[in-house]
Amino acid sequence: CCGLSATVLDEAEAARIAPMFKALGDPVRLRLAALIAGRPEVCVCDLTPHFTQSGPTISHHLKVLREAGLIDCERRGTWVYYRIEPDVLQALSAILRPEPAR
Repeated sequence: CCGLSATVLDEAEAARIAPMFKALGDPVRLRLAALIAGRPEVCVCDLTPHFTQSGPTISHHLKVLREAGLIDCERRGTWVYYRIEPDVLQALSAILRPEPAR
């Protein structure tokens, strides 16, 4: 048929991006990322009621998303506000976007 292009994603880029997809591979983290992506920023106090998991468990999942580079946060007083990293999501999306038919 037609050959595959090896330039789409090299080994180094795949190694850098794989942890991001791995972080999104957990249903709770995927839901958290989707909730955060739906707004410019979200307070952790608005996230926890959407889950049956405990606050510390949700904090752990947020930490994994943050360490993967998918979200960032800012502490204001006693609350932490999370925001999605749009450039990172754009890059992940570009990897999976099909090429137009020729």
